[in-house]
Amino acid sequence: MNFNQPQYYLFILLLCCTVFSLSAQNNQLRAYTLEDGLPQSQVYDIIQDEMGYLWLGTQGGGLCRFNGEEFKIWNEDDGLQSNYIHALSSANDSLFIGTKGGLSIKTKSKFTNLESPRINKIFRFKNKTYLATNIGIYEYQKNIGLSKISLNAKINTSIINDIVYDGKLFWVATNKGLWKLNSLKKEASIIERHSAFDFTAAIFHKNKVFAAAFNQGILVLNTNAKSYGNRWVKYPLRVNSISVHNNNELWFSTSNEGIIVLDDKKYNKKKKINRRNGLAVSHIRKSISDRQFNTWIATSGGGFYKYFQNNFTHYDQDTGLKGNRVYAIHNAPNGIWASNSEAGLIQIDSSGIRHIPQDEQLTEVTIKTITSDTSGNIWAGTEGKGILFKELKEVDSIIVDSSATSKLNTDVAIKTDTIVKTVITNHIIDREKGLLSDWVRKILVDDNIVWAASYSSGITRFKYDIQKKRLRNVKKFNRKSGIKDLQIRDMKQDSLGRVWYATQNGHLGFIKKNKVKHLGNILNQKTAISTILFHNNLLYIGTAGRGIWWSELNEKPAFKKLKGFKSLYSDNIYQMIFDDQGHLWVGSEKGVDKIVLNQSTDIVDVFHFGRNDGFLGIETCLNSVSKDEKGNLWFGAIYGLTRYEPTGTTKATIKPQLHFEDVEVAYQSLDSINLNQWANSENVLKLTPKQTELSFSYKTVDLDHPNDVKYRYRLNKGEWSPWSSDHKQNLAGLAYGPHSFTAQSRNYRWEESDPVTFNFFIDSPIYKKTWFQLAVLGFILFVLGGFALTYIKRVKQKNQEERERLQMQNHLLSLEQKALRLQMNPHFIFNVLNGIKAMGTNDPGRMNNTINTFATLLRETLYNSRKDNITLDQEIKTLKHYVEIEQLMASKSFTYAISMDSDLDPEEILIPPMLIQPFVENAVRHGILKGERDGELKIQFHTTDDFLYCTVLDNGQGIFQSQKKKVKTDHQSMALTVTRERLESISGKDSLDIKEIVYDDNTVAGTEINFKIPLITDY
Repeated sequence: MNFNQPQYYLFILLLCCTVFSLSAQNNQLRAYTLEDGLPQSQVYDIIQDEMGYLWLGTQGGGLCRFNGEEFKIWNEDDGLQSNYIHALSSANDSLFIGTKGGLSIKTKSKFTNLESPRINKIFRFKNKTYLATNIGIYEYQKNIGLSKISLNAKINTSIINDIVYDGKLFWVATNKGLWKLNSLKKEASIIERHSAFDFTAAIFHKNKVFAAAFNQGILVLNTNAKSYGNRWVKYPLRVNSISVHNNNELWFSTSNEGIIVLDDKKYNKKKKINRRNGLAVSHIRKSISDRQFNTWIATSGGGFYKYFQNNFTHYDQDTGLKGNRVYAIHNAPNGIWASNSEAGLIQIDSSGIRHIPQDEQLTEVTIKTITSDTSGNIWAGTEGKGILFKELKEVDSIIVDSSATSKLNTDVAIKTDTIVKTVITNHIIDREKGLLSDWVRKILVDDNIVWAASYSSGITRFKYDIQKKRLRNVKKFNRKSGIKDLQIRDMKQDSLGRVWYATQNGHLGFIKKNKVKHLGNILNQKTAISTILFHNNLLYIGTAGRGIWWSELNEKPAFKKLKGFKSLYSDNIYQMIFDDQGHLWVGSEKGVDKIVLNQSTDIVDVFHFGRNDGFLGIETCLNSVSKDEKGNLWFGAIYGLTRYEPTGTTKATIKPQLHFEDVEVAYQSLDSINLNQWANSENVLKLTPKQTELSFSYKTVDLDHPNDVKYRYRLNKGEWSPWSSDHKQNLAGLAYGPHSFTAQSRNYRWEESDPVTFNFFIDSPIYKKTWFQLAVLGFILFVLGGFALTYIKRVKQKNQEERERLQMQNHLLSLEQKALRLQMNPHFIFNVLNGIKAMGTNDPGRMNNTINTFATLLRETLYNSRKDNITLDQEIKTLKHYVEIEQLMASKSFTYAISMDSDLDPEEILIPPMLIQPFVENAVRHGILKGERDGELKIQFHTTDDFLYCTVLDNGQGIFQSQKKKVKTDHQSMALTVTRERLESISGKDSLDIKEIVYDDNTVAGTEINFKIPLITDY
């Protein structure tokens, strides 16, 4: 057959458009290899302990524990007997490890090693541990160690590969046959070989024993029939282990064909898991199911795998993509179009993945946005090359059978046929044709109007003339048009035809009827708005670091933070889309979240999907999301393209379980008890008074979401702590007495575990004991009572003595004061009488005046001395009489003046008698009379609210000069001392001030005496 020209083009097109078929299965395999931290790629056994950890035994890499994300490794350097592990088993708080050199028992961080032949399987039965070794069966007993069980000469020398129990009999798979025994001890009464082949594995399931013979197939024995039978299933061969999954599937791990899955009734093959499904090798050692309904596959040479069913289908470079990074996705009428790394576009339809030939001008160019018009044409925005417009046309192609035309001049009819093919014509639209920039961030097509947002130059609106290959009706929107922030991140059109744009600096605006309304920084922070979305007349914006905000769709939106009972897994929002069920899907650097909203736009629930949930792309790409006509969601990420089918089933979650991992007392681990048996029990840990520092470590193992588990705790009946990622608490300085420490966890779905409580009691020291304290208190009270009685007696006696002494002293002081008063009178009388005697012969008139004044003074002195207080008026009269006598008796004349400055009448003020006279006497006799100047004496009184002040001034030689010259007498010394002490007793310390009056030339002008006494009145 010869092909005409159109057929030739069709042939070339078919060669260029390579098609890769799509797999519709949602079963996923995630590999864990050396790059993830696995110590060795040969994993020979895998188990899950009661806490939920996966334990892996490797060949050469030792033992490792896996929590869903991280590996913790133990090897010979840590005390492990051998790095070559063939079997694992866990019981209570111990891990049994079968190695090529014997048995290792790990209890917490300690290893106990026992030598034996290589252990192939560890079988636990009624708290007893049996070991299937290369030379017979051994039993482990804690107090004895390892001992070989002598059963039969052939069994004792055989390689034991497996042991199972069917409820009545034990079945032992050896390299010399399948044996049945009624007990695993020397006295076993039934020891028979059922079949003499090399049996490598066995399992008991639904009243049947399935035993795998290496090259013969699977022997099925019915344990509830009269005869076990001898039915063979010829396929598969070379089985290493048998497992049951999904309750009705038998999974056979083989050494050459991967995993063969048979149903447990008719033994038909249901599926095969091998390299075609994503396994790196076909040598499988074992498969197990965990508590979260995942299946884990251990391989020899390929690490181990997580196998699970989900709603996601993932595509990457290994399954047909040009590269892993998917920058943009769009659902066009003719299928899904995606930008694949820098290799151009791909198209996905029912036939598979179609590679679209890259235009020569766009080699190694990134396409960041894709859309289509009503005609199905594709518009793609590039980085640096403008817009790629792919014009798609369907044309008829006629196929002609030219063999009929070879017979010329005949009437043979020419055979033709017609097929429809799609012809793609590429158009490049760039700055030379009218765009603002060749760096295109986003494209919108509304009918025949195209909107192109650039990275930093603005938005171009135009129509494209396909025939003339030029732009028409071009309108440019930039800073001059009102767009104040040109770094555009996203652009979308609402239901009213307004074109909205969001920017790197958090600005938002829209274009309506060719006019820009720039709303500015709507969140009042410089936070990038990565994506915008419209749904049910609401506007949603996704930010880079501040989560999602929403507002009613109007020209002045007021945004609120999207929040609720649960939070998003990341606030870095790259993608947003609503599915057909009204759920909001959000892409971030951690995967995708499905958000359930209520009518008030509050978050009701959040479902997170990461690598462990089937979303293998992990970090999503900006605005690379779309929804097809079937409601499937398509997500572009840095590691491929993922499709989500909402109609599929979602794996159910299980309630988390919390376990204590370690309890440290005074920084030492508590290894003597099984912590998980003590938790929530009546057991109480007894601690000494010095053991007041405890540390609790607890853990919930979630193999699907290991980093999303949160914890809280409380001590005794106190308040719960806030939820956090911390799963270790240090408690110091605890009080003596009973305590309880309670912890709780919750998973990524916020399902809470049952609280676990650990009880402990800190004994108090002897000095804190009640009986001891009462005894000490009684002794102290007795001693204190004795001291108190003695002290009271002594105090009473002392007080009595002191009272008697004070009474005597007071009496003596009273007598002394009166004596002093009387003592002054004779002295003064003596002086006056001598003066009068001298006047008798010389001046009789003066003598008469002196005698009259002296008599008056004596009468006043005798009268005042009998009183405790006299009026100031009486004191002034007495002072006048005294001074007048001194004037009459003096050898030189002097003047005196007594003044009063007070609102009170002198007759109302009371003062002690004979208080001022000694100072006046000193001023006259030792100041004025011994001075060279004419004498002047001034006595001044003034009052305040609390005190009476008295000042005595003289212009004599000065008190200090006088004291140097005069001969002191006992009378003078006693008078000054008594007067000073009287003032201090009346007015307090420093109530008397005596000073000399000094001129500027340092000559003495006299003496000034100031004192004060409390103001006392008679009303």
